[in-house]
Amino acid sequence: MKLWGGNFHAQTDMAANSFHSSLAFDQRLYRHDIRGSIAHATMLGRQGIIPAADAEAITRGLTGILADIESDALTVAGDAEDIHSFVEAELISRIGEAGRRLHTGRSRNDQVALDMRMYVKEEIAAVKTLLTALLSALLTTAKQHTASIMPGYTHLQKAQPVTLAHHLLAYVQMFERDHGRLTDCQRRCDVMPLGSGALATTTYPLDREWVSEELGFAAISENSLDAVSDRDFCIEYISCLSLIMLHLSRFCEELILWSADGFAFVTIDDAYATGSSIMPQKKNPDMAELIRGKTGRVYGHLAALLVMMKGLPLSYNKDMQEDKEAVFGATDTAKSCLDIFTRMFGSLTFHTDTMAVSADGGFMNATDLADWLVGKGVAFRDAHEIVGRLVVLAIEKGVSLAELPLAELKKAADVFDETVYQAISAESCVNRRALTGGPAASAVLSALAAAEHRLLDRG
Repeated sequence: MKLWGGNFHAQTDMAANSFHSSLAFDQRLYRHDIRGSIAHATMLGRQGIIPAADAEAITRGLTGILADIESDALTVAGDAEDIHSFVEAELISRIGEAGRRLHTGRSRNDQVALDMRMYVKEEIAAVKTLLTALLSALLTTAKQHTASIMPGYTHLQKAQPVTLAHHLLAYVQMFERDHGRLTDCQRRCDVMPLGSGALATTTYPLDREWVSEELGFAAISENSLDAVSDRDFCIEYISCLSLIMLHLSRFCEELILWSADGFAFVTIDDAYATGSSIMPQKKNPDMAELIRGKTGRVYGHLAALLVMMKGLPLSYNKDMQEDKEAVFGATDTAKSCLDIFTRMFGSLTFHTDTMAVSADGGFMNATDLADWLVGKGVAFRDAHEIVGRLVVLAIEKGVSLAELPLAELKKAADVFDETVYQAISAESCVNRRALTGGPAASAVLSALAAAEHRLLDRG
């Protein structure tokens, strides 16, 4: 059924009809479309715009359609242009003339804007739930490793020792910001556009506030042109998903490195790895690699929406039909990646002994040695130079800084004494960094407690 065919005399070309149709992908909006239509029809009856009996018949019909779709008694298919046309045609076939009154005071432009906002609001809540599960898993593991010393890196070179808990808490911070961004996005998405019509509202006395409250929106749109042509909320939502994927991808990159022989910090469970068809010894971190790869897919959806919207005059243009596949695709990808990553993370075996051995190499206590000299009254720039020379000496001798004899140290600076060796142990290097945000056990325990409190507050 065409909703617009009154002044058309020729049939739409079959290829054009197929090209134009969005039913294949927007059918996932059926629940949102039907919920919005029930609220709209009920309001029309309350306002006396259509007979109360017709409003009741429409509501019963739509409720039946929803039940039949969800029980698979009704398949969304056929030559309808979109889910809106499908539902309305099915309604008319079931209840007759009363069904033709449903679209009173409404355009597909504000109808689809409503459906998309309802969908994005719902999916934001689902993604936040997945983020909360991941945060819980990270915090559970971090609590077990507040004393597990490992190398910290800059430029992928060993830099200073930290703990595994401290490292995991860095990702807690990232995913908490992601959660907060989604909450902010949800607020801007929580605006009800129905009643905007095609672009200039309607002459019917609609009760927009009642519909908004019925559908659980916080506010109604204030400009009809903007309401039907705005897809900022979709772009912002996919931007939030893109940052989540960025953080997942960075974490996956580290797990890929850490599971390699050169690091051997972690073993990924067989359930989340695959083998080689030719090399029997191989165990490949494919799930982590796929998440890293799928990040580009979400970025692509974001770029597609930005480019699609950038040149559109007000108000609605058919280009905007392309928003759905981008939003749906980004949502599906991000949700599946969050789910698999959380499962995979829970399966990891961390090799803390290997991490600790690695933390003893690479002269990662050089900064602490310079700080020790500063504590003895040496200017930091001089201390930096002294330690640099000692590093060269240690490399020449094939030893660590802690293995240099005190006599050699005194040749570099006469302030050296036996206490230096304890000061530059890995444990001391970590636990002396007790500032807020640091890797010391005291700072990490405080950060863990704060993060757990925030997690409880999110419910």
